[in-house]
Amino acid sequence: MTTEKQKVAAGLLYNPNHDPELQKEMLETRCLLHEYNLLSPTQVEKRDTLIRKIIHLGQNGTVISPFYCDYGYNIHIGDNFFANTNLVILDGARVTIGNNVFIAPNVGIYTAGHPLDTEQRNEGLEYAYPVTIGNNVWIGAQVCILPGVTIGDNTVIGGGSVVTKDVPSGVVAAGNPCKIIREITQKDK
Repeated sequence: MTTEKQKVAAGLLYNPNHDPELQKEMLETRCLLHEYNLLSPTQVEKRDTLIRKIIHLGQNGTVISPFYCDYGYNIHIGDNFFANTNLVILDGARVTIGNNVFIAPNVGIYTAGHPLDTEQRNEGLEYAYPVTIGNNVWIGAQVCILPGVTIGDNTVIGGGSVVTKDVPSGVVAAGNPCKIIREITQKDK
């Protein structure tokens, strides 16, 4: 028998809505996030301890409240990470974020999507494809990163962009849909 959790791991359509295991995991994460989001910014040590119960976070990581995710355990972040307010990560699939990544306010990283077929969608079926963000990336305010996207190292994604396809390393990209504007060169130093 294949569980809903096994289906999502295989990249298949799955239904988390009536799966007791997935529902329990999401509820536990929401409870931890509720506690985290209510902590005072002055409670630095407690905030750090609690965020590390929710996500895998490297050294010198900062996640400003509020922060939201589905499971947390699928989020793997490197060192020297900074996320400003209102970061949302729907992590049905793995989200990998490298070192020295800066994320501006109101960014959404979504591994989850729904079928175009109305019958499947109305059944509650969804899919989840991994998202990967390289090292030394800056994600501007109100960026939306969609399922299955990879963003290369040393790249800047301009504010308000909707990233629907992979973005290579060493470029500035922006727009809806997000497109490469130009390479980052020595002139940018």
